[in-house]
Amino acid sequence: MVNETIYIVDDDDGIRSALRSLLECEGFEVAAFASGADFLRHVRPETPSCLVLDVHMPGMSGLELLERIRRGGAGLPAVLMTGNPDPAIRSAAERAGVALLRKPFAPEDLVDSINDALRDHLQ
Repeated sequence: MVNETIYIVDDDDGIRSALRSLLECEGFEVAAFASGADFLRHVRPETPSCLVLDVHMPGMSGLELLERIRRGGAGLPAVLMTGNPDPAIRSAAERAGVALLRKPFAPEDLVDSINDALRDHLQ
């Protein structure tokens, strides 16, 4: 059984629910939040864990949340998701050293990206 917690932050209820189901079936513990602010109010990230963040959300974007967490000293691995991976987003994800998935994506692509991020982080 996998012990890592996957934190999903996405403003779309349906996507959060679908990702939660997928990742729980893969053996991950999952906590899901509708916004970056909600995540920050309720979570004190501990490793091993991985963030799955929507790039485009009202208020704080996924990239802004990731930057804020990392400025606070938590070097959590992350996977970004977006329906519109424009060059600026691709560049920001590359600079942050995180995977970027274009919605819609195959479930195995998300699971592989999370496993890669966790493995790379723990090395």
